[in-house]
Amino acid sequence: MKEYIFKLTDKVRDYECDLQGVVNNANYQHYMEHTRHEFLESLGENFGAMHDKGVDGFVSHVDIDFKTSLKSGDSYISCLNVYKKGVKLVFEQDIYRASDGALATKGKVESVVVQDGKLTRGEYFDAMLERIKNKL
Repeated sequence: MKEYIFKLTDKVRDYECDLQGVVNNANYQHYMEHTRHEFLESLGENFGAMHDKGVDGFVSHVDIDFKTSLKSGDSYISCLNVYKKGVKLVFEQDIYRASDGALATKGKVESVVVQDGKLTRGEYFDAMLERIKNKL
């Protein structure tokens, strides 16, 4: 497993699996979203509080490669790294099965910030990235 700035461990729930007994593909995106939100919380950010200030983060692009299926009861580790690219904040997110370290998914999620209804140049991300740098 490579180095990551944030990791979250969780467990697959029965209802997240499809007829084949593996996690339905859409749920991996949910896992990634939950990880991003927990990561932001660790930096003192909160989506509700951001919205109340007129600042909204939106996903602009998602790319996920599915490698190994997770099954009901599997524990997994959802990991992320983050960097800024132009106006976007890019999250590199990988999910590993905890029992053997097998890579389940490899993803890249790009997000943008809209402030008071207008797309920004990502200035909000600059302050966030500075907090990440200070935290490491």
